[in-house]
Formats: sequence, C-alpha cells, structure tokens
Amino acid sequence: MSRSALLVLDMVNELVHPDGHYAHVCREQVASRGVIERTAAAIDRARADGTPVIYVVLGYSSHYEDWPGESPLFGPADPEHRFTLGSWGTQVHERLTPEPGEDVVVKQRVSPFYGTNLEFLLRARKIDTLLLTGVATDLVVLMTAREAHDRDFSVQVLEDATATGDETLQEAALHMLARTAVVTSVDQALPVARRAAA
Repeated sequence: MSRSALLVLDMVNELVHPDGHYAHVCREQVASRGVIERTAAAIDRARADGTPVIYVVLGYSSHYEDWPGESPLFGPADPEHRFTLGSWGTQVHERLTPEPGEDVVVKQRVSPFYGTNLEFLLRARKIDTLLLTGVATDLVVLMTAREAHDRDFSVQVLEDATATGDETLQEAALHMLARTAVVTSVDQALPVARRAAA
C-alpha cells in the first residue's frame, strides 16, 4: 500500500507574502492562480486523512556564509540578510503555518534533498509518494520532482498549488515536470471525499 506525504516548498513570506522583498518574482501568479488558498486546502485535506505534511524553507545562518554568492540564481548576498533563519522572511506564510509536530526542513540551495535530512524523514515514515506544492515551479518544484524520481519515489505535482514568474514559464515547467511526475491538481490528488473516510 502506497503512503504519501505532502511537501510545501518555499512558501515563505519573502517569496509569497505581498510584503515579501522577493515576492515580485511570483506575486502575480500566486494571486491569480489562488496558490495560497489551494495550498491551504491541500494541507487541510492531507491533515484530515493522515497524510504527513512536510515543509521546506530556504534559510541561512546569521553570518550568511552559507549563502551561494557566486550562483547566477542567488547572486551576491542581500545586505539585509532577509533569509536569515528565524526572521519573518523565512517563516511560512500565516495561512499555511505548520502545526506542532510537523517537520520543517531547512535548505540552502534549490534542491530540498541537498544537504538536508529530507530523505531520512521520508524513508523513516515509509513514504513512497510525494505530493508537491510551492514556488517556484521551474526551480524547487522541478528540482524536487527530478531528484525524488531518481530516488525511486513516485511524484505528483499539484499544479494549481504551484506558481512561477509568468504563465509561459509555468506551462513550460509543467511540460518538463510531466516527464518524471504526474501533473495533477489538489482536488484530484486529495479529494474532499477522502476526509469523510479518514
């Protein structure tokens, strides 16, 4: 019997809250696609039927020496260190707050598997299927799907709970994701009916 976990990827204030410094990257898509609301629905349904919810957040130490300053994606360190662990920027959006006992995995690169204990948590819980939500679709969602595939997990991308810079990039990312994952929706992966059966 398969066992799933819902991964909530990089849904932190700096990236998805309207006041986040980097929210401009995905702000329009997050709002127009209702990503916060759809992710909240996925979390509620997962909790109701006993599916573990695991959060992945981007965060760095106070000295910021673990920031990849030479990366063309991350670039030079933000002088205000907005992604310092424990700061408002690295907290999960208030609509999606983890409950006590739910795991929060901290990463310093795009992949949530690189340098983290994510795989250990999944193996310990006998998880074999990952349900992915988060931003950005072309970065952390795509990387998670590919790396999970190579670790022999089944992957489902809840496309209506993901977003990136614009619709063209979103569609391209989903097209690529379909090569190693099932592209589905919150309602298909976590139907309301499952709540009654839980």
